[in-house]
Amino acid sequence: MAFRELVTRAAIACGCVCFTPAAGDHKPLDWLEQGEPGAGHDWTRFGWDAGRSNASTDPTGITAANIASLRRQQVRLEGTVDASPIYLAGVSVDGVLRDVFFVTTTYGKTIAVDADEGSILWTYTPPDYTTWAGSYQIVNATPVADPDREYIYSASPDGYIQKLAVEDGHAEWRSAITRLPQREKIASSLNYFNGHVVATTGGYIGDRPPYQGHVALIDAATGRIDHVWNSLCSDRPGLLDPRTCGGNLSAIWGRAGAVIDAETENMFVATGNGPWDGRTDWGDATLVLSLDAQLRGNYTPSNTHELDRTDLDVGSTSPVLLGDGFVLQGGKDGRLRLLHQSQLLAAGAHQGGELQVVSTPSGGGLFTAPAVFQAASGTWIVAADNGATAAWLFTGRLDERWRNRSGGTSPVVADGLVYVYDPGGALNVYEAETGRTVAVVTCGPGHWNSPIVADGRIALPEGTANAQRLEGVLDIWRLPAAERREGRRRLQSAAAGAGVHRTAK
Repeated sequence: MAFRELVTRAAIACGCVCFTPAAGDHKPLDWLEQGEPGAGHDWTRFGWDAGRSNASTDPTGITAANIASLRRQQVRLEGTVDASPIYLAGVSVDGVLRDVFFVTTTYGKTIAVDADEGSILWTYTPPDYTTWAGSYQIVNATPVADPDREYIYSASPDGYIQKLAVEDGHAEWRSAITRLPQREKIASSLNYFNGHVVATTGGYIGDRPPYQGHVALIDAATGRIDHVWNSLCSDRPGLLDPRTCGGNLSAIWGRAGAVIDAETENMFVATGNGPWDGRTDWGDATLVLSLDAQLRGNYTPSNTHELDRTDLDVGSTSPVLLGDGFVLQGGKDGRLRLLHQSQLLAAGAHQGGELQVVSTPSGGGLFTAPAVFQAASGTWIVAADNGATAAWLFTGRLDERWRNRSGGTSPVVADGLVYVYDPGGALNVYEAETGRTVAVVTCGPGHWNSPIVADGRIALPEGTANAQRLEGVLDIWRLPAAERREGRRRLQSAAAGAGVHRTAK
């Protein structure tokens, strides 16, 4: 068997070696032997849940003690995935129960990958794919799964969202969320809540107006667009041709897109550069929307016009929900601003009034989605930018607890470990509360890609959309089959004993 050594720092006590498996090394789990699947744990969307916490509360089977035993497989794809995978455990594909990763490439192909074999199960190719493949017209949106686990929803560069069958990848419906896909891009990841797919739009690299950020809520059953909120000309409902709204630009392009507070059913988005008047134009702002796309609250920094002039988007990152009504908003200006929903929801337009302002990890712009997780010590936030990664304990104020000089994309937290992809070509793994480095795993370079961790596996795409390539790689690291199978049996036994059933997140 060929070896692939994982890079480890000399100071790390835990050396990590992973292997590239030979053909046939990884066999599908024997569902007849294990009984009905039920101990598997889905990862249904970017950020793990509707609130985009980026923190799984499910056991993964991967720990600091066994991460050295992970083995790597590189799966070749018909396109680059400049986003994250999602994962469904024990779903039927072509009549067989399988664990499956789903990814969408930058030119809109959505691909189902067997999580055990690494084989391609099906590929959905949108109509007219060849007319934009290899061009500037791309998507960076992670798909989202329906709670019924029979469908997923994906985006394509023609401005459409499609509902795809998990069984075979056929499209149940396709629905356009922009009237000008050559200018309005679907960059942010899709979300799902209360029977609706939630999508947002921005613009392409180089700021090529006209475009504007808007939020579209699509009926998941029918594909009908039920509600739209426009960040410019917000007094006009429905999809707009951006050329009819003054020819300006605005964008909702943070990696997390629309962030939904499941308790209050408030939806949060942040906009990039654009005009702000506190009435109908909402550039460089944090907005609170109802689930029928009505504006409930707002915030913009006191220097909003200067931010617009100097290209320092507030909306380079999406709002972060900290619990108890607190919201964290980053931006290109290197600041993290602590807000409270009570401020945003008060009557009128709101400029300034931050409860606390701290630096991003390196002092540079934040383009990623921080992770928020709960521990016995309290609520923690982990953020990464191009030059550093840092963690804060939140107790009504942000108290920095650790920081390092390794940058990365959107962190994810699982089983007490933080996973941060350095797009230069490494996956850094830290203890969540101490920041101690557990492993540094070699992989290929990328851009906005970030990992997911579930059921004894890590999945991470490589590559950048900016290269405009028609091929790419999905890295899958797995625990050895015997260890993964035994862990699965223990999880099933514990779930059966506790009467636990799978619930959608």
